[in-house]
Amino acid sequence: MYLLYLDDAGSPGNPAEEYFVLGGVCVYEAQVDWFSRELDKLATPYDKNPEDVEFHASTIFSRRADPWKSLTIDDARGVLKAVLKVTENSYDTMRLFACAIHKHSYPSTDPVEMAFEDLCQRFDYFLMRRRQQGDQQRGMIILDKTTRETSLQRLSREFRKVGTRWGSLKNIADTPFFVDSKASRLIQLADHVAYSVFRRYNSGDAQYMDIIANRFDEADGVIHGLSHKHNFRDTCTCPGCLSRRLGRTGEPVK
Repeated sequence: MYLLYLDDAGSPGNPAEEYFVLGGVCVYEAQVDWFSRELDKLATPYDKNPEDVEFHASTIFSRRADPWKSLTIDDARGVLKAVLKVTENSYDTMRLFACAIHKHSYPSTDPVEMAFEDLCQRFDYFLMRRRQQGDQQRGMIILDKTTRETSLQRLSREFRKVGTRWGSLKNIADTPFFVDSKASRLIQLADHVAYSVFRRYNSGDAQYMDIIANRFDEADGVIHGLSHKHNFRDTCTCPGCLSRRLGRTGEPVK
């Protein structure tokens, strides 16, 4: 089974932020232990019990809590980049997904629900392509428990019954599971993916997303795993928008 771990970055109700991002990492179930051990290695210098160290991107970036308070700005940025670089040396089947919502473009839409619907369809599309290649595994979505559990579980049930606006979901096995980020290294990695995308779109700071840009789900020259939702897409030159304009696509999500 393929597991898609998701977390969010940005606040849906904060008018000072232009973007909300939901993003994360898709791995095969047998690969979870490898990712956990790699992040434990990164945590070792910061605590004698590395499993007690939680990699939370915004906390590291701001250095507002132990063990990050004692770091220099450059050292803190280095920790963020080291976590993201775990994806570089990981499995070929690992894929990243993210949806960046420009909130002012959709003033009457809940950005959390919009992003979740978008990524459900993109994950299902990834699984469909895998099935066409002979891989019959299905998928499951796992989210940080701080994300809105009740509304997203309801949405997931609706999607399974009647589909999303782009079609039905046929390859996702169940409603999402919600876990405590402190107990899941994959949720912590998903948090870093979402934060790197948030920094790219909300602050114009691409140094973090550049590390992982080539690991977003891609097929036929189109980056399907990175979705930028806004009302100025004809002029946007971000990797996701540009690949859709220049590449070949049979994807159902526009």
